[in-house]
Amino acid sequence: RRPQPGGARPRSIRPEGAGEGSSITDEEFTKAGATILDTAEQVWDDAEMIIKVKEPIASEYGLMREGQLLFTYLHLAADRPLTEELLRRKVTSIAYETVELADGSLPLLAPMSEVAGRLSAQVGAYNLMQPYGGRGVLLGGASGVKKGRAVVLGGGTAGFCSARVLDGMGADVTIFDVDAARMEYIEDITHGDIHTEYSTPFAVEEACVLADLVVGSVLVPGARTPKLVSHELVTKMKKGSVLVDIAIDQGGCFEDSHPTTHADPTFKVEGSIFYCVANMPRRRAVHLHLCPHQCHAALRTVAGRQGLGRGHPAASRPGVGPEHLRRPAVHRRRRRGTRHRRRAAVDRAGLSRARSRHVSSTGGLLAEAS
Repeated sequence: RRPQPGGARPRSIRPEGAGEGSSITDEEFTKAGATILDTAEQVWDDAEMIIKVKEPIASEYGLMREGQLLFTYLHLAADRPLTEELLRRKVTSIAYETVELADGSLPLLAPMSEVAGRLSAQVGAYNLMQPYGGRGVLLGGASGVKKGRAVVLGGGTAGFCSARVLDGMGADVTIFDVDAARMEYIEDITHGDIHTEYSTPFAVEEACVLADLVVGSVLVPGARTPKLVSHELVTKMKKGSVLVDIAIDQGGCFEDSHPTTHADPTFKVEGSIFYCVANMPRRRAVHLHLCPHQCHAALRTVAGRQGLGRGHPAASRPGVGPEHLRRPAVHRRRRRGTRHRRRAAVDRAGLSRARSRHVSSTGGLLAEAS
């Protein structure tokens, strides 16, 4: 909360019923020391730092204010309107998915990816059943019945977790990736039970045409996901096949993908079923991993207000400062869009000047907002 008179210790505040979706009651929050307010609006107005599971939605834009610290998954490469709002309102924002350790790992994205990867195998198998529009394929096969074929695009945390669950179901699983060392690791740790193949357009097309289930788990940290499965390719796939796009938060890696919800999770394209639910993981599983990094980053940021110190995980590639972007891929995407249409929120001259400036702590281009 905002600093209290007399040096009173700041406390955690949250809206009433905020933990119900994760089976955490208001009484449990109160027992842990939190203050419960009636509405989310009151929390936004009173808090200096906002911790969320997902990026602010349009109805929350008006609640953000200058100088506030926002800590959440932002996925700005796929959300220009939110990027513009954060810059316009001068909100200091740290994106979970871009926080890096010294070894290049993503400590806040990893737990989310693990849950999403495991969940993708479950929802894929579920939607393959005939009552839900699928081909009626049992991924594990049966006596005298061949196994279902599963293709996983991307061998990172999410893709590997998905592949391991699919392998446990008994499916014939192949992971496509471009990192030879990663593929060697997967082959070694799974004793060859999960196949790997170098990702090329031809190889991916050949595999998808024969697949019953395709899981898209490609990640380019902080950038929009490349489209690996075109609409034309989908027309060649088996009717009733299922495509699960874990990368939908970053724009999706299938050309036909668009965000869906848990209430209405799927849609059909050329007879194939697409599952593109944004924020697939359950919140409690993720937040158990986030708390230490949130606390350290919060203390650094609130104390300094000029950015996080070098050497700390949150100092690596933060999202948005009060007046600038600190993520190269987001900056480039925003700059390209500005070339093609005039926007009142962006100072074109400022962007031109920014091309030659650098943020030493992140190595990213600095784009100044109007």
